Amino acid sequence: MNEVHVKSARHQTGLTLTELMVALAIGSFLMIGAIQIYNQSREAFVVNESIARVQETAQFAMDTIEADLRMASNWGRNSRGLAVEGRSLTDDADPNDLDPPADCGARWVLDLGKPIDGNNNSFDLACGPTVEAGAAQPNSDVITVRRASVDPVAPDIGRFQIQSTRIQGELFKDGVIPNSFEPPANAALAATPTDPSATHNLLINSYYVAQESQLIPGVPTLRRKTLTIDTGVSVIDDQEVAPGVENIQLQLGIDVDQDNTVDRYVNPGDGIYDPNSADYVPGARVMTARVWMIVRSVTREPGVQDTNTYKPGDLADALTLDDGYRRMQVSKTVLLRNART
Repeated sequence: MNEVHVKSARHQTGLTLTELMVALAIGSFLMIGAIQIYNQSREAFVVNESIARVQETAQFAMDTIEADLRMASNWGRNSRGLAVEGRSLTDDADPNDLDPPADCGARWVLDLGKPIDGNNNSFDLACGPTVEAGAAQPNSDVITVRRASVDPVAPDIGRFQIQSTRIQGELFKDGVIPNSFEPPANAALAATPTDPSATHNLLINSYYVAQESQLIPGVPTLRRKTLTIDTGVSVIDDQEVAPGVENIQLQLGIDVDQDNTVDRYVNPGDGIYDPNSADYVPGARVMTARVWMIVRSVTREPGVQDTNTYKPGDLADALTLDDGYRRMQVSKTVLLRNART
């Protein structure tokens, strides 16, 4: 019995040094491979996340501007801005003494003859950017859109509104429907489709790029001047829309012979579509709007090398900015729903 036990104990041997070293080497290789795969996956995730964030910013900013542009020249029940009484005239910015907010000037609010307008490669609005936003981005356009709200509303004291039928319209802000219009059956409520006229809010937005975001310091941002109301008084508010937008450009497609097709593209501010300009072509209408946008990441990324040259629209100076920020350029041509006769 003792002899058997001794023989069995002699066969219980451990790993040799060679076997242990081989096992450690194999384990190390497996660990290094796993760590490399993890790091590569993490880097790919960070890159994809950064790209997705830039794309989301571009999509949100473009969607915001597009929704406004598409409904430009909607004045409630008609689309003829020159048929709206109280609009700015050539020699009188405020013919009905509606006294709009003075910040950006009366024409900024009342110039309904130009449902889409803007500044080319500059910020020329009388109302400058807010102090917090710093200066406007140089060589970036301003896009101004004038229109009415889609749905009818009830008259609201202090808010700029348009009373309209199929053939005419009139601006007012005292909450009293103008006498030249037959009021809805219940003037205190929003009009129904069977009512003879309807009330719509006047909407004015000017989109521009500021050098400093209030949400993410050190980042350029898309902002807008917007006509709104505060405690019963019409005011112009300056709102931040999308941090990361670095430049916007606009060109307008003009129909000059009234055949409902674009004959040429011009820069914002061109006199061809401005009824108050000596260069105005009678009957010229803005049919489409081309918008370009450069969007960048909000932080620098190690290893990002961007040697692309960006020259959207008629940007005065092409941009080559290899500064560690991820960028993308997007563009879209928007058809104005209310431009066709």
